[in-house]
Amino acid sequence: MTTYSLFVTCPRGLESVLHAELAAQGCTDLAPTDGGIACTGGLEQVYRANLHSRTAGRVLLRLTKAPYRTEHDIYKPARNIRWQDWFTPADSIKVHVESKRARIKNPAFVGLKIKDAVCDSQRDSFGERSSVDKQQPDIRIHAFLDDKTVQIFIDTSGEALFKRGYRQDTGEAPLRENLAAGLLLLAGYDGSQPFQDPFCGSGTIAIEAALIALNRAPGIMRRFGFEKLQKHDPALWQRIKQQAREAARNRPSENIAASDNDRAMTRAARQNARFAEVDGFIDITDRDAQDARPNGQGGIMLSNPPYGERLAEIQALHALYPQLGGWLKQHYASWTIGMFTGDRDMPKLMRLNPKRKIPLYNGNLDCRLFLLDMVAGSNR
Repeated sequence: MTTYSLFVTCPRGLESVLHAELAAQGCTDLAPTDGGIACTGGLEQVYRANLHSRTAGRVLLRLTKAPYRTEHDIYKPARNIRWQDWFTPADSIKVHVESKRARIKNPAFVGLKIKDAVCDSQRDSFGERSSVDKQQPDIRIHAFLDDKTVQIFIDTSGEALFKRGYRQDTGEAPLRENLAAGLLLLAGYDGSQPFQDPFCGSGTIAIEAALIALNRAPGIMRRFGFEKLQKHDPALWQRIKQQAREAARNRPSENIAASDNDRAMTRAARQNARFAEVDGFIDITDRDAQDARPNGQGGIMLSNPPYGERLAEIQALHALYPQLGGWLKQHYASWTIGMFTGDRDMPKLMRLNPKRKIPLYNGNLDCRLFLLDMVAGSNR
């Protein structure tokens, strides 16, 4: 079996969760870095990571790593790759370049040199070349440059893995699915506890909770980039998918509830849950957060409550937080509470003392996951 060098991306702050996921799928030589995990694995690990990882963004397979001095040095290592082993001129391509502390001034020029190398190689092998498609390419090529080396990868995922295939109505400022799943896993949710999200928005956290509770592979409804590669093994892929289907549960063992006081959001949440085929397992209601009550003992509440950017919004929310703290202390003894927010003052204003403060990023927004163990009477 051929073993490949892989790099699996994830939202910053979820590297430890992704590390555990990749180890469970048989990846080896795992090396965490900011925003992902470098590791090794064969085609089976590539397939399993794409299908089963709840937190991954992309599974990238490295084709070369080479030193460089200037942008002009990039062409040669790209030209030396046996592109004909991976795809044909019938497949459209897109080249994406990222750099960190790199010597280059123009990433677009680097992308152009890599594209030229691919097309020159194809002309030699096939007498024709791939077209470029920047919107829906068949093949995505990624290049990462630091101050000394360039690494060139082929993207085995295709569309980013947070696109599970169920989100139809995103609502306002949606939380990406892989970040939502990572928050759940950091909070200790495994489907054996009751779950609630009283600020559910378009339902992403509750839907991801249902997928965890059902032990359903997050990628089971979608297609992947590796299915278009020349090295794709359809029989192996079908076997892995069938194993995933057989491992899924028929229904969650505990209740899952979601609510929001915005009816447009709960309508979107119901639609998304229906497309995810979990609508029968989530109780979605229209109500204010403080009207919610526990749907079991020793459960987990996880929410991404609204947080303001304008001064008036911030002041209104800061007036609300003490009420939320009192509501949690009154009704949610024995529960674990997780609040994901960009407002660092939230626990203090709720008069609650978090047991953990986990730094995470929602896109480029610096956030925190505050985890609290509620006890009867007071948490302080």
